[in-house]
Amino acid sequence: MVMLPAHLRTLAAVGDQVAVRVDGDATVGTVLDAIERDFPVLRGTIRDHVTRQRRPFLRFFADGIDLSHEATDLPLPDRVAAGEEPFLVIGAIAGG
Repeated sequence: MVMLPAHLRTLAAVGDQVAVRVDGDATVGTVLDAIERDFPVLRGTIRDHVTRQRRPFLRFFADGIDLSHEATDLPLPDRVAAGEEPFLVIGAIAGG
């Protein structure tokens, strides 16, 4: 289960949560691959097309852990991998 920020939900025309099927181990990278596979309109919105790096002002959380700066092949926590807790893509807020 994945929760997306409002602007990406609007773009993909989906509700608060989307279910994706992950091929192989559940990692940040495989979840993002599944999102882009199932919702092609989101390709390039979460990760850069070329570098595949996280876009600025987006953060990734799983079971209360900020994974935004972790390697994308890091296994997700068991509760997230099992679908008991969502993988969160959060729009960061900047200000001063």
